[in-house]
Amino acid sequence: MRTVLCLALGLMPVTGKAQAQEPTVPARQETVTAEDPVLESLLHEALDRNPDLAKSKALVEAEKERIPQSKALPDPSLSVGIQNDGFKKLQIGEMETSYYQLMLTQPLPWPGKRDLRGKIAGLGAGISKLSADRTRLSLQADVKRAYFGLLLVRGQLRLLEDQALFLEKAQAITQARYEVGQGAQADLLRAQLERNRLNQTRLTLQSQEEALIAALNRLRGATEATPIPTTASIENLNFQQVPVDALIGQAEAQSPELQSAKLGIRQAERSLDLARLDRRPDFAVSAGVMPRGALEPMWQVGFSISLPVWSRQKQQRAVAEQEWRRKSQGSEATSVQNQLNQRIRERSAQMTGTLGTLQIYRDGLLVQSQASFQATLAQYESGRAPFLSVLETLNGWVADRGGLLQAVAQAKAIEIAQEEFNLGGTPSITAQGLGTSAMGMGGAPGGSGSSRPSPSKAGGSPQGESSAMKSM
Repeated sequence: MRTVLCLALGLMPVTGKAQAQEPTVPARQETVTAEDPVLESLLHEALDRNPDLAKSKALVEAEKERIPQSKALPDPSLSVGIQNDGFKKLQIGEMETSYYQLMLTQPLPWPGKRDLRGKIAGLGAGISKLSADRTRLSLQADVKRAYFGLLLVRGQLRLLEDQALFLEKAQAITQARYEVGQGAQADLLRAQLERNRLNQTRLTLQSQEEALIAALNRLRGATEATPIPTTASIENLNFQQVPVDALIGQAEAQSPELQSAKLGIRQAERSLDLARLDRRPDFAVSAGVMPRGALEPMWQVGFSISLPVWSRQKQQRAVAEQEWRRKSQGSEATSVQNQLNQRIRERSAQMTGTLGTLQIYRDGLLVQSQASFQATLAQYESGRAPFLSVLETLNGWVADRGGLLQAVAQAKAIEIAQEEFNLGGTPSITAQGLGTSAMGMGGAPGGSGSSRPSPSKAGGSPQGESSAMKSM
């Protein structure tokens, strides 16, 4: 009996032994910080080699090239012609009214139109730059989510290995006890069943690990088979609750969508100014020479002006159109700002709840589930508890440790979404293979006689079988 107890007490790498008066502080592992070299390397490679970001940067440069185009004068036109008296023969040089004609015409917009067109194009380039900023922020957030998702999956795999080690040894012990008639066959079958369930979960987690590595490699422009070794652990990340007003101020100053909407208002105002100026006529100057062979050549200089005789159907309608567009841009900016503020406040509230959950895990659930496991082991040693209770409380303890990882990942997902200024919901970071209702619920406190969740609240597990055991 003492072999099982010693074995179990040796499999406590995270929380240590629980004390009745003063629980010990969990042993710290290497934590992930902003200076995590693996994460920094992934971010650097993604910013350098991601094709989507390269595309958005190229589009910014393309928009910049439109600025000098919009400010340039219209192209001049060159016309060549001939005028001849009669149809019988060429009369140039013989008749005064017969000549060749070479004419150059240069259109000239009303003063101020070219400058306004340049400003509109410059604001368009600014909007394109903000679109590239959005691509960059989303890329960084995607890399971080995939990276911390990888750490989460690998953390769950480590928990799985802890549990698998105990079950392997427990199966050997129950096998030996059964062979000498001291143990029940049910204990041996249950140990074998749980090991198979762990193998099933391990396969799921390993497939998720491969998918996350492939996603990171795609984001950083590497081949899908490139391995990504990690040494950090997600478990001991710490978070700071930032005041919501500070978050809103930062988001309003740096959100690409909001800044783009504000630039859109300015662009609409300049477009309205241009539409009003378009009611002014444009000009054209022309000059030409008319050689007449042996006769003295003639020359011509001309000036023309456009007549906005259809301004009621064209220019005035264009002004009305731009006025409506300006109102639309103003409404869009207000809508984006309201949505941004809403998302910031939502995630701030989510972070408050998640940090409270983390505190409960670290200060209560982990210590209690560990103590429950130890107490059940002691009762099993003295013959007052069945082996199934030992497995149940072990799975409950492992489930609480997995729940802590999930809560940390959720807090990190909220933090990343805040940094991304995401206008949508908060993309989650989760290990789907362990994402059942049992994860995080843990084992019941106490040993034999302790209450377990009913099937309707514990994922519908059959009576006498722990829901935590099913999830593992």
